[in-house]
Amino acid sequence: MKIAVIGGGSTYTPELAEGIGAAAELGVDEIALVDPDEAKLERIGPLARRILRRHGHPARLEWTSDLDRGVDGASVVLLQLRVGGQRARMADEAFPVERGCVGQETTGAGGLAKALRTIPVALDIADRVRRRAAPGAWIVDFTNPVGMVTRALLDEGHRAVGLCNVAIGFHRRFSGLLGCDPAELELDHIGLNHLTWETAVRLRGRDVLPGLLERHRADIADEVDLARETFADGAVPSYYLRYYYAHDAEVERLRREPSRGEEVAAIEADLWRLYADPALDRKPDLLSQRGGAYYSEAAVALVRSLATEDGSVHAVNVRNRGLLPYLPDEAVVETSARVGSQITPTVEHPLGPRQRGLVSAVAAYEELGVEAAVHGGAHRVYEALLAHPLIGQHDLADALTRRLIATGREHLPWA
Repeated sequence: MKIAVIGGGSTYTPELAEGIGAAAELGVDEIALVDPDEAKLERIGPLARRILRRHGHPARLEWTSDLDRGVDGASVVLLQLRVGGQRARMADEAFPVERGCVGQETTGAGGLAKALRTIPVALDIADRVRRRAAPGAWIVDFTNPVGMVTRALLDEGHRAVGLCNVAIGFHRRFSGLLGCDPAELELDHIGLNHLTWETAVRLRGRDVLPGLLERHRADIADEVDLARETFADGAVPSYYLRYYYAHDAEVERLRREPSRGEEVAAIEADLWRLYADPALDRKPDLLSQRGGAYYSEAAVALVRSLATEDGSVHAVNVRNRGLLPYLPDEAVVETSARVGSQITPTVEHPLGPRQRGLVSAVAAYEELGVEAAVHGGAHRVYEALLAHPLIGQHDLADALTRRLIATGREHLPWA
């Protein structure tokens, strides 16, 4: 089986190489790292190869800036690209704060800016995959905003599924609190990408979330940086809910502190220096600060299930198809699901009314945002921003539309 990694020059790639290297049973015999930045590939490629060799993994690894060559014959194509790089991310995080809104790469105006420049590129890549990859090849999207990118791919008929590491982070944290083998634990993870809750934690089939919250509510609330009262309905919100439940406090924090993009850029500068060491044959500890914890584990496990249809449960982004009855079937939701010949959600505990309203509003924004990314136009950008629950005012949506287009014009051909 061949795996192609689009955005293979990313500092994430050694994490992925470690995951594949430790999974010889997966049957990967060829890996292609694809990236337009050849200088990054020349540093990442040899490191990824050394990591595989340290594991004794026999796969042939190549790196190339030629997309067609990279996806030729691939059975799985992983998308982990960042159009515009960290510079564009920092702009996404800055301009909304100027207007008193959260600046974040997947939420609000910053998230829409990223979607607008990312979705057209992802669709172009997917068209190449359709023509050049193996029949029935899967596209696994780790590129943010995952839900919107995945919806755009599915709307165009591509065989795609979205992946996020939020659920596996909770899974590992809960298994540690319970002192159990992670294999014994399943979560009901449900919502939209970066707008999710854990509504059940099943240990050998029995829901233990109520007891877990009774003993550890304060610690879990501290970890997701949210007030304990936000857990009152018995569900655990992801840390991304802070942008909604503590919006104004988060804006004030963003005004005082360096943005996450600035932090990541500094970490990446150090990582690139480490990656230049020809003796390095493992991911450095510093990579854990880059973000994407458990990414390789989640990605490799999902690829295994897609390839073998083994029926394991994963947190994935897929079509709604009635799972959340208040959303259109064609919406993309993030849910725990059994991955076999079909991808079948396993969630038994639905979201409550407080969550349903927010999910419905953000799903409507995502629908409009995908339309804006695919078809362009300032009026579509405005409609999406006006629909977003963190914006929702004409003057604000209008000002953010003009600022978004001015900031990101080089990546928006229609502008």
